[in-house]
Amino acid sequence: MGSEINLETTETSWTGGWFSWTRQSDVMLRNVEKTILSCLKTAYKRFYVDIGSVVGQSDKIWTISLNDESPKTPLVLLHGMGAGLALWCPNLDAFAATRPVYAIDLLGFGRSSRPKFACNAEKAEAQWVESVEEWRREVNLGQFILLGHSLGGYIATAYALKYPDRVRHLILADPWGFPQKPANPYENTNLPLWVRAIVTAVQPLNPLWAVRAAGPAGKWLVGKTRPDISRKFLNYVPDAEKIIPEYIYQCNSQTPSGESAFHTLMSGFGWAKNPMVGRIDQLDPKLPITVLYGSRSWVDNSTGQVLTDQRTTANTYVQVINGAGHHVYLDKPEQFNKYVLEACARSDDNDNGRVPDKVAPPADDGATIHNVNNITTTDNNTNNTEPKTTS
Repeated sequence: MGSEINLETTETSWTGGWFSWTRQSDVMLRNVEKTILSCLKTAYKRFYVDIGSVVGQSDKIWTISLNDESPKTPLVLLHGMGAGLALWCPNLDAFAATRPVYAIDLLGFGRSSRPKFACNAEKAEAQWVESVEEWRREVNLGQFILLGHSLGGYIATAYALKYPDRVRHLILADPWGFPQKPANPYENTNLPLWVRAIVTAVQPLNPLWAVRAAGPAGKWLVGKTRPDISRKFLNYVPDAEKIIPEYIYQCNSQTPSGESAFHTLMSGFGWAKNPMVGRIDQLDPKLPITVLYGSRSWVDNSTGQVLTDQRTTANTYVQVINGAGHHVYLDKPEQFNKYVLEACARSDDNDNGRVPDKVAPPADDGATIHNVNNITTTDNNTNNTEPKTTS
């Protein structure tokens, strides 16, 4: 069902020489990605988009497009840290049923170029924003709906701050980097002292350093430490417990370009040096925003309330999906897809792309819904959270 255009498999500076098996990893990444995407029912195209010298000398963004002939407003997907475009496979068919869909490997991740980002948080953020904008220019998109998960949500928001006229609707899936880092982040946790010591010791290292340090055993390490991620794909990908760890490993076994940039942005894994909460008031007040949190996620969802409080004249919609963790798009894909499609439809219904009302979607999943200042939550045990993840 899919085609691949302008595939590159040669060793270049942007694929890097991190390990002797790097070139083999690029070929294996291509193949394992293709295996995952074979579950799609919608025809798709995969191709590189040359964005020029945004960060490196010749940067390229690996892209998948579906239903790109539809006249509807396109939906663009930005993945999280350590992930890649293939992890959207439980969502792509549903999204592409009504409109063009584009998913990319963010610069520095997956099969995209791996240049050396700036070592300054503001500059690294700006480089990611410009890479998305140059990609948009090359693909020739006008306005589009922008959806970002985790780190992708942070980048999507930064993009909306810089290019508000390009974004018709901003959708954030369990976004990283929004709240202010507390003075003592471990004060209200039950972490043993030795665990806190280890966390402090490894903070200077890139988050996924252990995957690369393990060499070829890295895929085994991924599968053993996060078997829950593989299980999320059992209904979509044959032999998912083998294929998904392989994909995540291959995405992260090469030069840690995007990972290093993420490390530059972060102040401890859970927080950003320049948190978005301090910039919410700079977002276009006419820009509709939908935020989808997982009730079991480690991400602090209190920023959802801050969004609605600060954007009193704007259309801001916040949904907490019961039973979902940080990978909200994988944990509850049917509910997630429904809320995303509803947000897209509201943008279509309004000529200027602004949501006309603040109506929450119905609670048809058996959960109890509470509406407080346009924040929709579900009854759940919020203390039952999942471990921090790689994407």
